[in-house]
Amino acid sequence: MNEGLVHLHNFLRWIILVLLVLSIVKSYTGWKQKKVFSQGDRKTWLFTMIAAHTTLILGLYQWLAGRYGMLTTELPAGTTSMMKDKFYRFFWMEHPLTMILAIVMITLGYGVAKKAIPDETKYRKAFWFFIIALLLIFIGMPWPFRELLGRPWFPGMG
Repeated sequence: MNEGLVHLHNFLRWIILVLLVLSIVKSYTGWKQKKVFSQGDRKTWLFTMIAAHTTLILGLYQWLAGRYGMLTTELPAGTTSMMKDKFYRFFWMEHPLTMILAIVMITLGYGVAKKAIPDETKYRKAFWFFIIALLLIFIGMPWPFRELLGRPWFPGMG
C-alpha cells in the first residue's frame, strides 16, 4: 500500500504542475489583456487547489506513517539529529515545508477569485501567488537528478 501511495503522490505532482502552469497562463493573460474574470478561470484555479490539497493529504500520510515516516522510522545508527542526515532532513523537513508553503500560495491564489475586487487585481494577485507556488514546488521537489533524494520522473519507473 505504501508504495502505491508514493506512486500516486509522485504522479499527482504532474497534475499539479500542469494545472498550475495553466492557472499561471490564465491569470497572466487575464491581467495583461484586462479580461473579465470568468467561471472557467475560477474552476481552473479550484481544480489546481483540489489537486494540491489531495497531494498534501497523501504527503502528510507519507511524512508521518509512510515507508520513511517520522512515526515508523528511526534515524540511522550514529545519527544524532535529523538535520545531520541529508535524506531525512529533506523528506522530514525541507520537502514538507516547501510544499505546504506552495499549497498555501495556491489556496491564496484561488481565494482571490472569491473576493469582490476588480478583475485585473484578481488576475494580478493570483498570478503572483501561483508563480511563488511554482517556484516553491521546483525548489522542494525530489527531482530525479537530485543525488540521494531523487524520485523517478514517472511513478513506478526507474
